[in-house]
Amino acid sequence: MSFLFGRAKEKEPADAVRRVKEQLLKLDNPIARKSAQDEAAKYLRLIRIELQGTQEAEPVPEKVYTIAQETFNYELLPSLATALPKLDFEARKDATTVFNCLLRYTYNNAQPCVLYLASSRPDTIITLVAAYANSETATNSGAILREAFKYESLARVALYDQSFWDFFTYVQGGRFDISSDAFATFKELLTRHKVVVAEFLASNYDEFFTQYNALLNSENYITKRQSIKLLGEILLDRANYNIMTAYVDSPDHLKLCMNLLRDRSKNVQYEAFHVFKVFVANPKKSKPVEGLLIKNREQLLRFLPKFHEDRKGTPHIPI
Repeated sequence: MSFLFGRAKEKEPADAVRRVKEQLLKLDNPIARKSAQDEAAKYLRLIRIELQGTQEAEPVPEKVYTIAQETFNYELLPSLATALPKLDFEARKDATTVFNCLLRYTYNNAQPCVLYLASSRPDTIITLVAAYANSETATNSGAILREAFKYESLARVALYDQSFWDFFTYVQGGRFDISSDAFATFKELLTRHKVVVAEFLASNYDEFFTQYNALLNSENYITKRQSIKLLGEILLDRANYNIMTAYVDSPDHLKLCMNLLRDRSKNVQYEAFHVFKVFVANPKKSKPVEGLLIKNREQLLRFLPKFHEDRKGTPHIPI
C-alpha cells in the first residue's frame, strides 16, 4: 500500500498543473467562472507549496522538476499571464510565486524556464508588461517582470518590443502604488544588464530621451524626482559613456537640468545638481553648452553657494 501511495504522490504535481490549465480555459465562461476560479486557486496553492516548500519541509527536487516539465508541456505560464486579471486575489499571489520560483529554477546549470520563455514564448513577457494597464494585476505582473529582468534574454525581449514605450505612461499615471511599482520595474530594466541597455539606448537615443525628458517635466513630484535620479545613474554608468557624452552635448538638456535646479522641491534640486555636474565636468563641451554656461555664469555663481546649505559636503563646482 505504501508503494501505491508513493506513486500517487508522485503524480500529484503533474496532475495539479494539468488541472490549473483546465480551469484557466473555463474562466471566460460566466456560468463556470466562479467554480473555475476556486479550483484554479486550489491547485495553484498546491503547486506553490511544492515549489516553495514550507517551514517544515524543503521542496523535493524530483517534484520541482516534474512541475517545471509539465508547466512547459501545458504552456501554463503564458496562460497564467493572460488569466491573471480573472483570478482572485490569493490566486494571483500564488501565480506570482509560481512564476518566480520557476524563473529561478536551475537544472544542469541552466534556467529552463528562462530559456523556454525567451526562445518559445516571449509573448508572455509582453503580456505581463501590458498587465500594468490593469490596476488589479499591475503589482503582480511587476513582481514577475522584475524577477524576469534579472536574466538578459528576457530583459532584451522587453527592451526591443514596442510595449517598452508604454512604461513612460505607466510610471506617471494612475494610482501611486502602481506608478511606483512600474518605475521600480522600469529602473530594473534600464540598469541591470549594462551592455544590452547601452546598445538599446544607442539605437533608440532620440525616441528614448524625447520621452524621458517628458518625465523630467512631469507635474508628478514622485515621477520627476525618481526620473532625475535615474538619469544620473544612467549617465554616470561607464557602459553608457557614449550616451552620456551625447546627452551633455545638448544645450536643451542643459536648460532642462538648470530648470530642475530651480524646482520647488529641494530633493529634485539635489538630484538635478548631480546631473548638472556632469555637464560642467565635461572637458569637451559643445559650443552651445559652453555658451549657455557662460551666459548664466553670474546667476549660477550666486545660486550655487547657497545651494542646499543643509547638505554638508556638497562639492564646489567651478563655472
